Amino acid sequence: MSTRRLLVVDDDAVFRRSTAALLRDEGYVVDEAPDGHVAAQQLKEQRYDLLLLDLKMPGLDGMQLVEALRVRGLRLPILMISGVGTVDLAVRSLHRGADDFLTKPVEPSVLIARTAELLDRRPTGTDPQVVASIVGRSDAIRAVLADVARVAPTETTVLVAGETGVGKELVARALHDLSPRRSGTFQAVNCAALSESLLESELFGHTRGAFTGATRDRVGVIEAAHGGTIFLDEVGEMSTALQQRLLRVLQEREVTPVGSVRSKPVDVRVVSASNRDLRLLMLRGQFREDLYYRLSVFRIDVPPLRDRRDDIPMLVEHALLRLRQRVPHWAELSCSPYAMRALRAFGWPGNVRHLMGAVESAAVQAGGRRIEVQHLPAEVRESLEGFAHPRYRAGDTGDAERARIEWALSTTEGSFTRAADLLGMGRTTLWRKFKQYGLTVREPA
Repeated sequence: MSTRRLLVVDDDAVFRRSTAALLRDEGYVVDEAPDGHVAAQQLKEQRYDLLLLDLKMPGLDGMQLVEALRVRGLRLPILMISGVGTVDLAVRSLHRGADDFLTKPVEPSVLIARTAELLDRRPTGTDPQVVASIVGRSDAIRAVLADVARVAPTETTVLVAGETGVGKELVARALHDLSPRRSGTFQAVNCAALSESLLESELFGHTRGAFTGATRDRVGVIEAAHGGTIFLDEVGEMSTALQQRLLRVLQEREVTPVGSVRSKPVDVRVVSASNRDLRLLMLRGQFREDLYYRLSVFRIDVPPLRDRRDDIPMLVEHALLRLRQRVPHWAELSCSPYAMRALRAFGWPGNVRHLMGAVESAAVQAGGRRIEVQHLPAEVRESLEGFAHPRYRAGDTGDAERARIEWALSTTEGSFTRAADLLGMGRTTLWRKFKQYGLTVREPA
């Protein structure tokens, strides 16, 4: 019997029951819900591996339920099923967060095959609620999730490598939450944010009188993480002396507070991260070889955003959902296709963190409504073909201005209103220049 648990949500009782029976015959554990409100409550109380969801239901419909789940950060495979099969509905449901779309009546063999395919996309053992904040469906991110699922249940020490802003702490938290230590505490320390003396005290704790200002005993985060996980971010910034002390913790499973001669036993799992090449630092003599091999028993490489551009639309939608949740009067916040094109074209040197900041900035510029290209930061706008070309700068005249207008109209598929917004000029001015240059792009409606 499979341990995979599915939830079938449909107000059509006959279809719901027959679908549930079919999937139970395939060995799945299947629950049922007659509408979106009941399903939302069940999803709070029970963890599911797949949601089979009717699109049109009274009260909370399928689209609204998907959006509510994404706002909560719940990411599990969703198979949307509708009695109204149109390309527009399929596209809209997939854009909102569904993973697949079927039209009623559904052939039993097709339903079984699609269910199995969606379940197989998730690495075995990965809890959808745990990895909710690791957004993306690209092969690169799936490889990361597969590594997380593989090593999380073990006691193995893990090194998470990747550039600044890629989400290394999210990976570390997923490793903890999917491990047998999940009931213990997760302690995170940024080794680059503290001076050597402060970091030493933060990690190992200190006794009263150990140094000026130490007026009482203090438990360090390593001891506080007993039974759980400690995450050492930017571990490559740690001094040689502290590296030696950390090595002892890993070897002897004990910690000695600053100012004390007595060691305390600790049981912690260490996950570390660095945006620097620790192996290169080791070869240069800047990082202890023995500590390097202790920390990197298993390595997970988190890809930069430029190597997973297909995830950008999903990341943007995730950011918009969170912003709509935080700011009630931003209920109409969205992103135009042209702005999305610019977001996908940009290189994002600061990775996901950089993208999230840009989306929030653009949302403010757009007044919480539809984000257009002109609302994006200048560095992002210039990533679009045309804006990046030196001939197409604002204030240009003659051939350069003509080319810029042609590009804007082409980008907006002939919409004079959007092209004018993109160029930062009035629609009447754009129309006058359009006639002045004798352009033949589609005339305005």
